[in-house]
Amino acid sequence: MSASLSLPSHQLCGLYASDNLLFREGLPSGIDSKQSQPLLQVSFFGVLHDAQADGKNHGGAERVLHHFPLEHYQVYQQQQLMASKRTAPAMGENISSLGITEHHLHIGDIVALGDVLLQVTQPRAPCFKLNVQFGHLGFSLAMQETAMCGWFYRVLQEGTIKLDDQLILRERHSDISLAESMALYFAPQYDAAAYEKLLTATGLASDWQQNLQQRLANGKIEDWQKRLHGPAQFQALQGR
Repeated sequence: MSASLSLPSHQLCGLYASDNLLFREGLPSGIDSKQSQPLLQVSFFGVLHDAQADGKNHGGAERVLHHFPLEHYQVYQQQQLMASKRTAPAMGENISSLGITEHHLHIGDIVALGDVLLQVTQPRAPCFKLNVQFGHLGFSLAMQETAMCGWFYRVLQEGTIKLDDQLILRERHSDISLAESMALYFAPQYDAAAYEKLLTATGLASDWQQNLQQRLANGKIEDWQKRLHGPAQFQALQGR
């Protein structure tokens, strides 16, 4: 499925990276240490000087870059899920932008950004470290339910991203937007037809494919509690 569509008017607002994984005692993460960068040097497996504490759920070839829309911060502030002063890169994002959301990009979309070629692989699956970051016990679940999670890219061509670059949609390989993929994946009720539909999306991250296939094999949804609320020893850090 080739794309004849263009993306809406938008701008990059920030590029971020950091090697620092200090977060809370006993809980390493790069979520709270990202620093503004003039450019990102992107390879097939990561961003130069950008570390990941949890290689299972962050980073790797299918989650090289995390893109989060800047406009989502205001919504979370209005919902009193974070302080009004919080803004990018408090989500731990690498790319911040205005004008493009999960409704505009699809699973499998191939986009050019500077001389880097990227493919959209999955939305972010929020975890309990967001609760710790924003001091709100229900933040990760709220993000999952509102489907304002941002998304990840795999890298098809290495290169450099600069702040004045624009996302250019090169190819579209599925009719499933990121927003729809979250509605299908995060619905609390088991829905085999939804999982089968999402599995047709070319370019979907292998972890999500495996989870969907396991749901179909088991006839039930996996337990999300550990991802959303974390081990018991960290729950006191997650606020009210």
